[in-house]
Amino acid sequence: MNPDHPEKAAPVDKDEPSRVLLHMPVDVRNMALVVLTVIAVLAVLRWASAFFVPLMLGLMFSYALSPVVDALQKLRIHRAVSAAVLILAIQAVVGLSVYSFSDDASQLVDSLPEAASKLRDSIRARSGRTDTPLGTVQKAASQLEQAAEEAGPATPATRGVQRVVIEKPRFNIRDHLWSGTMGLVSLIGQAIVVTFLTYFLLLSGDTFRRKLVKIAGPTLSTKKITVEALDEITQQIQRYLLVQLLSSAAVGLATGLAFWALGLKHAAVWALAAGVLNLVPYIGSAVIAGAAALVGFLQFGTVNMALAVAGASLIIHTITGNLVVPWVTSKASRMNPVAVFIGVLAWGWLWGVWGLLLGIPILMVVKAICDRVDHLKPVGELLGD
Repeated sequence: MNPDHPEKAAPVDKDEPSRVLLHMPVDVRNMALVVLTVIAVLAVLRWASAFFVPLMLGLMFSYALSPVVDALQKLRIHRAVSAAVLILAIQAVVGLSVYSFSDDASQLVDSLPEAASKLRDSIRARSGRTDTPLGTVQKAASQLEQAAEEAGPATPATRGVQRVVIEKPRFNIRDHLWSGTMGLVSLIGQAIVVTFLTYFLLLSGDTFRRKLVKIAGPTLSTKKITVEALDEITQQIQRYLLVQLLSSAAVGLATGLAFWALGLKHAAVWALAAGVLNLVPYIGSAVIAGAAALVGFLQFGTVNMALAVAGASLIIHTITGNLVVPWVTSKASRMNPVAVFIGVLAWGWLWGVWGLLLGIPILMVVKAICDRVDHLKPVGELLGD
């Protein structure tokens, strides 16, 4: 600006409101790095799910069984002996339960295709009735099509046209046996890995806890924060596992009694299946209700009884699994139910059924860590109630 010839300032309109400029406290470059880091972590978790899933299962089992092993250690029983006996006892109970219900379970599974076929035939018979509006329309359309074919010119016979028939590939039992054997071998291998990992974690006791506190930092405040985070993680996970165990037992008992009162066969098998699948949020209840409805329709032959069986199962799962358990879990862990639901869906997308099982404990660990790290406190605030 020339001082000899000063420029005139632009006139200011007094009626125009003053503008307020907002300065965003977030650096775009740092935000981009955070987004890329999150995408990379999710890709690694999805790609290496065969490693992370057994690891997380072993950690969950060690959290669940460590109070029993600690109590036995106070009775002067060595941790190696108590952990081994406890794991072998649990495996023996599971094996005996599966063996005792194997015959009823096989009969129940064999009846599912017949029930589905019978239900499909019933639906087709209902939709194919001519006295319904849909049946009337279909009958009129077929009559019009037949009249048009009779009135139209005869189509000349086509010569020299080769007819192509597509044959389905033959059923090769070797392929199915091989795939089923490989799946069974993989499942047994993962079970062995989880068993040994749980045993070694129980055997170590608080060794890793002391090591984490030691490497957390030289200051006393840092060590104190680490101890508080580890204590909160332990308490919340153990409380969550206890709630899940009690709720699964309640769902199994209520389902067995309800199906027995309705007269459904194999009520004990349904009770065991309902208790186990209750550990899978949102999906287990739908599987039990759908399968029970099919079997109920096969046994009773009426849609009303099938709906009654499915309704009883859904009511039990809704009261316990969708109302009581999330409320108790959110109160125990001080987590937002909406965040819990979204987090479970995200982990289910990453790891499938195992993600649905492990989603809530992982969110508890993430919240306990984020609440004590300054840069991660916004994440803990989002997860909190």
